[in-house]
Amino acid sequence: MKIAVTGANSNVGINFLTEIASKENIQITAGVRSDSAIKLLPESSNIHPAIIDYNDTGSLEKAIDGADCVVHLAGILIEGKHTKYQQANVDATSATVAAAKKHNVTHFIFISVIGADQDSTNAYFRSKGLAEKAIQDSNLSASILRTPILLGPNTAGGSSLINTARPEKAKLLGGGYYKMRPLDIDDLNAAIINCANKSLPGCKIYELVGPEAISYRDLISKVASMQGHAIQIGAIPIGVTKLMAKLTSSIKGGGFTPAVIDVITQDEEVAQNADQELGLNLTSLETTLRKLL
Repeated sequence: MKIAVTGANSNVGINFLTEIASKENIQITAGVRSDSAIKLLPESSNIHPAIIDYNDTGSLEKAIDGADCVVHLAGILIEGKHTKYQQANVDATSATVAAAKKHNVTHFIFISVIGADQDSTNAYFRSKGLAEKAIQDSNLSASILRTPILLGPNTAGGSSLINTARPEKAKLLGGGYYKMRPLDIDDLNAAIINCANKSLPGCKIYELVGPEAISYRDLISKVASMQGHAIQIGAIPIGVTKLMAKLTSSIKGGGFTPAVIDVITQDEEVAQNADQELGLNLTSLETTLRKLL
């Protein structure tokens, strides 16, 4: 099997490439945006880097040509001055879908987020929902995996968790009472591989979360305890933080915005977890945290 991966130098991408690099039956085209990003990729004879530009259909088509499956990981949570949700999350997905259709890719896999909704008032969730719609409208065989916070080596969520739990005191947005369903990055890797192997017809949305619901404050306390100390948790007012974020992001043209704060503090809830449908035996939160530490 040949798999083309976009956003291959992202935390999720590097974890996924590391997981499948030793599988002799899989060849990977690792799509990145620059030569410097290639240096971040795991070294393997099975991994073939390719520089792609989502505004250049030729580079996308070259990277996807011959692929049985495309895993689209590219996207952003935090906008920059010149990088917005429309371009990074919606347009890039549409361009990748078009290239996949042209080369008759057998299956398209998109990593989305819990809360994605094309009608959402939240700009990030809306962009992910619009990206999903582009895939659904393409008539490609596709799997859309909506995920929560991902925990594993070098993941943004894992690094933030460890750093926040390290001191004896911490202040969390709203006190950290929002519910989370942390997913082990290895479980996401397994889900991607299972979807690629099955390549079922039609487009299916899976909401995949970890096996245990826990508030962020309790998660921080648990990690602190595993590090050998107790932690005192205080609250940062969400309303004030949103106001400051709105002012700062308006001046900078991007960065930490009220939309990002809403994403971080949402309750990660799903009507039905897709673990069994995807053939997964989910890693316990305790095991995930021990691996992380």
